[in-house]
Amino acid sequence: MTYLLLLIGFVLLIKGADYFVKGASSIATALRVSPLLVGLTIVAFGTSSPEATVSMVAAFEGNAGVAIGNVIGSNIFNITFVVGLTAFLFPLKVENETIRKEIPFTLLAGVALLILISDAFLQSVSGNFITRSDGLILLVFFAVFLYYIFEVARRDRKKTAGGPVNAEAPSWGKNILFTIAGLAAIIFGGDLVVNGATEIAISLGMSETLVGLTIIAIGTSLPELITSVTAAIKKESEIALGNIVGSNIFNIFFVLGAASVISPLAVDSKIFVDVFVMLILTIVLLVFSRTNFKIGKVEGSILAVFYILYMIYIIIRN
Repeated sequence: MTYLLLLIGFVLLIKGADYFVKGASSIATALRVSPLLVGLTIVAFGTSSPEATVSMVAAFEGNAGVAIGNVIGSNIFNITFVVGLTAFLFPLKVENETIRKEIPFTLLAGVALLILISDAFLQSVSGNFITRSDGLILLVFFAVFLYYIFEVARRDRKKTAGGPVNAEAPSWGKNILFTIAGLAAIIFGGDLVVNGATEIAISLGMSETLVGLTIIAIGTSLPELITSVTAAIKKESEIALGNIVGSNIFNIFFVLGAASVISPLAVDSKIFVDVFVMLILTIVLLVFSRTNFKIGKVEGSILAVFYILYMIYIIIRN
């Protein structure tokens, strides 16, 4: 039964991503905004729903390790394996705005998180915590990001004002139905995959901690993986990359911000290594993006291989 549910979960993820990208792309056309912007918002926030659900529930239940580890692990998986596999299948075009603003904003999110969890170093206290005050700071950063997004959307609409209307575009009702149905299938499918894979892993003798650092982080990132690969295949590379960048910003600023407001999160000292890895990878992504304004097969392969090496390190460490 577990294997059957796992299979059903994968089917829902794949079909859901197909409809979700189709609906989101049509909405971008109807709203006269760039596909990159839709990737940074609707698609990114939608595919990050599993991370938000898992981390908030974990915070409510007092499991800070899962809440923080899920976000950091998911962000590392997104930058390495998701971008890597997507770029290997179809080279990703990178917009100038993404290089100058969105990826640096992702780096800012990582630096802000590092500062907020460094209580022992900065304040000479006994432990590190993401307090409710820290959570509110993260949520303020998220509000700033949303303001930036709305300003970009307003400029996009002004640029395209008076342009030709796509008469063949599906109706609003159909667009919204595709997007909502696709997102629902992605979230439900991701939940089935995470639960099934976790049950199988534990039955094979893996510890719950190891499962949390690997399967939970990977499982909650499956919507980003499936959606980005689907978008790349459909030659919507702006949505593919925007999804990853937006998801990573959303994960740190909103997911960890909201989770720590629900309940202050104790920080395991081991997580500092993973935060540094995340920051280094974000810089690597920025460097790769500046290479002819695209991330090609070579860069994608390097990122994917790095994730495999990181997984080996995680398994040995634990």
